[in-house]
Parts: sequence; structure tokens; C-alpha cells
Amino acid sequence: MKQVAIGIDIGGTNTIFGIVDKNGDFISRGSIKTETHPDYTIFMSTLCRSIEKLISEIEDEVEIIGIGVGAPNGNYYNGTIEFAPNLNFEGVVPIIDFIKKQFNFNVIVLTNDANAAAMGEMIYGGAKGMNDFIMITLGTGVGSGIVVNGGMVYGHDGFAGELGHVIAVPEGRICGCGRRGCLETYTSANGIKRTVFELLADRIDPSEFRNVSYNNLSSKMIDQAARRGDIIAKMAFDYTGKILGEKLADAIAHTSPEAIFLFGGLAQAGDLIFEPTKRYMEKSLLNIYKNKVKLLPSQLPPGDAAMLGASALAWKEFQS
Repeated sequence: MKQVAIGIDIGGTNTIFGIVDKNGDFISRGSIKTETHPDYTIFMSTLCRSIEKLISEIEDEVEIIGIGVGAPNGNYYNGTIEFAPNLNFEGVVPIIDFIKKQFNFNVIVLTNDANAAAMGEMIYGGAKGMNDFIMITLGTGVGSGIVVNGGMVYGHDGFAGELGHVIAVPEGRICGCGRRGCLETYTSANGIKRTVFELLADRIDPSEFRNVSYNNLSSKMIDQAARRGDIIAKMAFDYTGKILGEKLADAIAHTSPEAIFLFGGLAQAGDLIFEPTKRYMEKSLLNIYKNKVKLLPSQLPPGDAAMLGASALAWKEFQS
């Protein structure tokens, strides 16, 4: 009987889950809306019922070794989501305790969604064989997972590696966490939108965004406009790369990684984001680090990184 793990990725808009084998291949998968469930108990009940349904369809064919969960502000030590700014749930949410009441598996474990993505990259993606690397997720928010000497860095409280909330610009843009100037406010999908509107206000260059409202603008539109030569869009990517590159240079000084992987919607812009990020990163690096650290796109399927990583976390816990 084939052994499989269940990977769950709790996102701000959607929660996706899948049954995954040791090779990272999906046996089955499903999803539910996250944003329509402000009460976490209703959300978790809906999630567990959906997973039970998925299991019932294949339970005679597989052996489930456990469940791994990736979530914003997920605490590996406590099994909780704690004060996640991009989720509707308030305070500390006991995710793992809830799941353990519904399922009797030996392994039920949770980590930060970006840590899960890093785990997936290490087990199934471009970081295979690497002992030191950083995973940066550029989506609605900005997350990071840091691997040193082959192990995930959690810190003493489970929250190490929150690079999305280092201060990139002192007294800068207001962040969902309540502070000002966080990296997330400049290098996320929403961050580059804010940059476009600041540039539109400060400059008189013609742009196809002059008649576009903020709510109708998307990072994909900025990507497409930059490829068509829109000056404002191109400047927005350059500025985003500058902020990101400078902060990655700081991160390199802490852990000296072999590579940094970019993942998420904004990373799909390819050279538009990779070129300026690499250029400003190298410019900001101490000489001993220059031209040593690779900046690479994730090799995981878009949308599946945290889910695969969560399943990889379950496999790792099971094997240990």
C-alpha cells in the first residue's frame, strides 16, 4: 500500500490541500475559501470535513502517515497561527489541537507558510542538495524560510526568519502589522501597486495606468505594461528590485546562503524583477559575499509550493 502525506496551505483568500506521495506527486487535492470564514472554528470544521471527504475516496488504496500545515504566522513549536495580519482570524488560533481532535495520525505538524515553501524547495525543487539557502515568497504579503546547515531556522519561539517585516524604509508605508516601512509594503503584489501610484503622483510621464483605479490594478497588469515599454511600470519594477535587493544583501550577511529562491506571483515577472534585484543586491553586498550567492526562481509548481512543503514537513517528521 502506498504511503502518502496530507499537505495543507492556509492562505488569506483560499486554503488548498492535497494528498501527496514521497515523490511530490499529488494523488488528489481540494480547496475551500478562507476569507469567507472569519470564525476559525467554522473554518476548521469545514476544512476537516473536506479532507475527510478526500480521504474517503482513496483510503483503501493508501496509508496516510500524517498531516503537515503551512500557514501565515504558523508557529512550529506551538502548532498555532499567531496574530496573522493577512488572515481574518484574530489572536492565537490552535490549529493543530483542532486537527488532532478530528484525525488520529501519528504526525500532525504546522509551520509558517514560507517555511513550508522552503521545505518543499529543499525536498522537491531547486534546493535539492543545498544545506544553506533562503526562500522568499512574493505574494499578497512577503514571507521567508531560512535553511542553515540543512535545517530550518525557527528561533527560540518559532518565529525566526520574518524578512517580510524587517524595516526597509524607516517611517515608510503603513503595513498590515501596524508598523511602518516593512519590506512587505514595497515588494509584495500590493507593494508594487503602491509604488505605481506614487510614481504616477510624482511624475508626468505618459502611462497606461493614468486612468486605472487602484482597485482595478494588479501586479500582472504592471508586468504586462512593463513588457510593452510603459515607463512607470518599468520604474516600479526597478524600485521594487532595489528595495528587495538591498534587504537580501542584509540577509546574506547573516547566513551566507548558497542561493536565494524567489517564489510567488511577483516572481513570475522573470527578469523584470530578477535583474534589478540581483543588480542592487550585488551593489549592496560586502566584498566577501559578492558574486557568490545565486538568485534563482523556485522550481516548484506555482501555487503548490507551501502545500508540497507542508507534506514534506510531515514526511520529515514521520521519518525522524
